[in-house]
Amino acid sequence: MMSSSHNLLLVTFLVLVFFSSGSWAANNSLHGDFLQCIKKNEYSSIPIPIFTPDNSSFTTIFRSSARNLRFLTPNSTQTPQFIITPTHESHVQSAVVCCQKHGFDLKVRSGGHDVEGLSYVSDTPYVLVDLINFRDITVDLKEKTAWIQAGASLGEVYYQAANKSNNTLGFPAGFCPTVGVAGHISGGGFGALVRKYGLASDQVIDARIVTVDGKIYTKETMGKDLYWAIRGGGANNFGVLLSWKVKLVPVTPVVTVATISRTLEQGATDLVHKWQFVADRLHEDVYIGLTFSVANSSRAGGKTVSVQFAFLFLGGSDRLLELMEESFPELGLKRNETTEMKWVESHVYFYARGRPIELLWDRDHATKSFLKIKADYVREPISKSGLEAIWRRFVGGDSPAMLWTPFGGRMNDISEFETPYPHRAGNIYNIMYVGNWLNETESEKQIDWMRRFYNSMSRYVSKNPRSAYINYKDLDLGVNSNNVSQAVRYVQARSWGTKYFKHNFERLVKVKSMVDPSNFFKNKQSIPPVSTWGKQ
Repeated sequence: MMSSSHNLLLVTFLVLVFFSSGSWAANNSLHGDFLQCIKKNEYSSIPIPIFTPDNSSFTTIFRSSARNLRFLTPNSTQTPQFIITPTHESHVQSAVVCCQKHGFDLKVRSGGHDVEGLSYVSDTPYVLVDLINFRDITVDLKEKTAWIQAGASLGEVYYQAANKSNNTLGFPAGFCPTVGVAGHISGGGFGALVRKYGLASDQVIDARIVTVDGKIYTKETMGKDLYWAIRGGGANNFGVLLSWKVKLVPVTPVVTVATISRTLEQGATDLVHKWQFVADRLHEDVYIGLTFSVANSSRAGGKTVSVQFAFLFLGGSDRLLELMEESFPELGLKRNETTEMKWVESHVYFYARGRPIELLWDRDHATKSFLKIKADYVREPISKSGLEAIWRRFVGGDSPAMLWTPFGGRMNDISEFETPYPHRAGNIYNIMYVGNWLNETESEKQIDWMRRFYNSMSRYVSKNPRSAYINYKDLDLGVNSNNVSQAVRYVQARSWGTKYFKHNFERLVKVKSMVDPSNFFKNKQSIPPVSTWGKQ
């Protein structure tokens, strides 16, 4: 075993290697003090990879997994003072303690899919902890569980679960394989298995988290309130999530997938209307999600709405065809439109059809773009006339998209208070609105259209509150103000917090007040502490 003095030499050497000029830290006492803290901190027994803007790799690392170009333009982004890429839990502990001691904000990035950039940008001087090298996955076949480090991607989890279990185990989470598990699971997380097994966060059976005191806590030691809060309430409000222990779920050796597209001229309105009455009531092994886009109409120069019906069925095509004939014959699903494959292969099918399975652990393939996302939940079917009004507005956008994800099934069985994620029974489907563009000059126009379209949908979706989804974060709902009292900040946060969490927001505030009363873990839409609540 290495001596502490030898470890300190290694840390010093590593830091010096990462400083290409050596002058940057020497001319800045605050930064020098931070580095000394990192080197000397009691948790740092293993060399800590740390980068400054002087290092040639700094910009590459910063931009590597930041997915939204809105937060990567020179005029929109303040870059971190340091980037730490942990390889050991102690590195995260040191980052927490030293950032507090020296007045830096702390941002933690897992997959980089935070759509408002809150995991990797800040308005004040900050340190970025990028978990790119913190992504081990350990599968226990006997227990049918997995320990997953926070930097792992969903694609890596899917591949490891299937590979280790000979395609008999899976994990119910989102469609995009490059999404990181830390934020996805801590906000809920749903995909094509949501009707069968519920949310990704519903599968959590243990966790490891660093809180404001720099200590590591597990389910056994963190207490029931914090354990409840991190499973759907956004773990970054309360600490730095290190790893999840999750249940893996049974999947059939063969699943059936299908994709059918229909335009308005092909009867899409009637089909979408009928879908609203069956999608959440089908057998729980059946998932039919909808994706909407704008396409050229059969009329010269005209535009129409194209609707893609995407199927995943846990079983063979014969049984799926029987179920569709019983419940949704109007769609006319045919055998030659279906494909049987392994469950893990379905994630490539839905995300990038035709690509090899290796895509699931390729974190760098995703195309970056300018992005704005909003969300809604629908509790009552929208009438045909309502759908037609939606189509008229939708075709006025510049390449907009919507994804409608059906619920029902297992989601109806879990109380809205079981975890912070409250959007359970009574919600027919979730809507994800996506604005996606490639030129910065279009940003104002695209975001303005998205906001107007979202406002026009208010009559059709949930009310009091109009619900939203924390994993599709939307700063238009409201933001925290600096330099205001706790009481004012709480009132501000309640305006958006009740949309994400409904009545669970109040309990999240109480947990925050107990575990992070100084509000160290904060962002523009973080849960605020109220000092008097933490003493209750």
